Amino acid sequence: MPAFLRLFPLLLIPLLMPAHATEPVRPRTLDTVVVTATRGEDDALLVPAAIDRIDADAIRRAQPRVNLSESLQRVPGVLARDRQNQAQDLQISIRGFGTRASFGVRGVRLYTDGIPATMPDGQGQVSHVALEAAGRIEVLRGPFSALYGNSSGGVIQVFSAAPPARPELAAAVAAGSDGLWRGALSWRGPWQRGDGGYRIDAGAFASDGYREHSRARRDNAQLALGSDFGTDGEFRVIANALDSKADDPQGLTYEQLQVDRRAASAGALLFDARKRVRQQQLGAHFEHGVGPGRFGATVHGGGRDTVQFLTVPVAAQRNPLSSGGVIDLDRGYGGVDAHWQWQGQLATRPFTLTAGIEYQRSDEHRRGYENFVGTQLGVRGALRRDERNRVDGNDQYLQADWELAPRWRIDLGVRRSRVAFRSRDAYVTADNPDDSGRLDYARTTPVAGLLFRASDWLSLYANAGRGFETPTFNELSYRSDGLSGLNTALRAATSDNIEAGLRARRGDTRVGFAVFRSDTADELVVAANQGGRSTYANAAASRRQGAELSWSGAWSPRWQYALAYTWLDARYREAFAVCGAAPCAQPDNVVAAGNRIPGLPRHNGWAELRWLPVDDFDIALEAHAISDVFADDGNTAGAPGYVAFDLSAQRRWRWGVFEVTGFARIDNLFDRDAIGSVIVNESNGRYYEPAPGRRWLLGLDVVLARD
Repeated sequence: MPAFLRLFPLLLIPLLMPAHATEPVRPRTLDTVVVTATRGEDDALLVPAAIDRIDADAIRRAQPRVNLSESLQRVPGVLARDRQNQAQDLQISIRGFGTRASFGVRGVRLYTDGIPATMPDGQGQVSHVALEAAGRIEVLRGPFSALYGNSSGGVIQVFSAAPPARPELAAAVAAGSDGLWRGALSWRGPWQRGDGGYRIDAGAFASDGYREHSRARRDNAQLALGSDFGTDGEFRVIANALDSKADDPQGLTYEQLQVDRRAASAGALLFDARKRVRQQQLGAHFEHGVGPGRFGATVHGGGRDTVQFLTVPVAAQRNPLSSGGVIDLDRGYGGVDAHWQWQGQLATRPFTLTAGIEYQRSDEHRRGYENFVGTQLGVRGALRRDERNRVDGNDQYLQADWELAPRWRIDLGVRRSRVAFRSRDAYVTADNPDDSGRLDYARTTPVAGLLFRASDWLSLYANAGRGFETPTFNELSYRSDGLSGLNTALRAATSDNIEAGLRARRGDTRVGFAVFRSDTADELVVAANQGGRSTYANAAASRRQGAELSWSGAWSPRWQYALAYTWLDARYREAFAVCGAAPCAQPDNVVAAGNRIPGLPRHNGWAELRWLPVDDFDIALEAHAISDVFADDGNTAGAPGYVAFDLSAQRRWRWGVFEVTGFARIDNLFDRDAIGSVIVNESNGRYYEPAPGRRWLLGLDVVLARD
């Protein structure tokens, strides 16, 4: 009997077990959805922008709670792909921005509890996000994301759950295919005086990986303290730490994919490609009412140390200008965001004005080493790069919303951003000149939105704005001609964005729909990608246009549904040239106007059908559908689309002071072969990162609550 069939009885066990007496399932009453991505608490129905909120139940329900991609699939316009490669993080894009990232997250602004998880140069990381502690995720898409600075596609914010009203001790464990194991502990509760609370969360994750040479381990911890003070003040402190280690299987060629989907590249095995990350971060948020207004400030600081072994061939490292095949990066970062918000009236109508400043700084010591000693490969060798890099982001922003008539609201905003790059080269030899340098980028990004409240349950809106996206230091670090020094030819990309949509909430039903278009000048593209190292160039112009639909509700108290769908047409509007393979002195590969931007499917859909046969028990069937994608700018290689189904079941029991939740799930129920993601413009044709076949997962959560 196939292994997955033996799991089905486990899904039925909860049906046979007694549960604590509970009230019968009643029709759902949907509360007002409050969002804060507009820098103030707002009913989502009153915000003239595409914004969605994912609540704790959706984040936790029968999920591994390892990657943000588990939850983000619910949001239209978002493509979140688990690369099955913990060394390279998730591949996240919003409305087509961010897909070029060879690691980490680009084109999308990330925040955790109001603290930036994106550096001032635009490079973001999500590996330190503790999903066990998450209370909600907010996703802002389109023009209004410009109010957060250096990004083009949108903003993703993760907020920790508020402490409960009574002390709780919680434990969670899950185990699944490919040696996956996850454990977590949490202690949370209120202060005795009842004006705030605390959360202490710790978790561990380990997996042998679906593919050869993809073993990973990740440990994280988070401390959150909050307190109210005075008549109208609050103060929060957030500290977290991460320690992760992951092997890097890299991508496969089409031919390798046909032979063994689980294989790693030959270079990954030869050089033992791998990555180690340690991060510590501390942040604090203060807020207090001041007369008719409110002042708030967030400060943060941290350090992130990364050591990564690449697969750069030994022959290429013989070049005296080579940076070697090992990256050793020590980064310190921090910043402050202070804003003042005034609420009053303008022409006798409600008016809110927010003014603020933000400063971010990143200091890194980047060293490069050869990844060999003599004939031994995959070890740290001679020093080949040594530099101090610094990025400063100085921003000022102003935004206002005004209820200009009983059913009309207008939002206006503007942000001035300046990003300064400084590099000081400490590795100077007779064959390797001083590559110190500096670059500055600055831009003013305005945005405007108009909303019409057609009825108590329906809103229509439209908005327009300009986006601004600089290269990251990593994108500036390597040149396609093989010479040393910063890629000073790279320009910042700018985008003009428009959007129109509607949002409805009536009874059990919620509907969101939006159409959008974004025209980008100086699009940042991958010029070449080889051995884990990418070089970048500017394309002339591109356009992304599409439509998004989200729909959720209930046919009856025991049958619920949800879906998210995105249609996206993303193309280059003008021809440009890039390197066919690095190094090259002159770009020799012409990309035709009209080619599709690689890594982006035209159609991306997700749907869930949820059945609650008895109280405290539910079964869910999920469907994922993604159309084909191209893997290179020339549109000569690509990955086919696929449809996959997941099945899960969850049951809750309450025994005195204990609340127990057990769950089981099977992903890729029908064992479909699929390409999970592609590595854009990989110079050796190793574009493909295969998704796993059928997988299983079992989990148990236990909460001990004390009155």
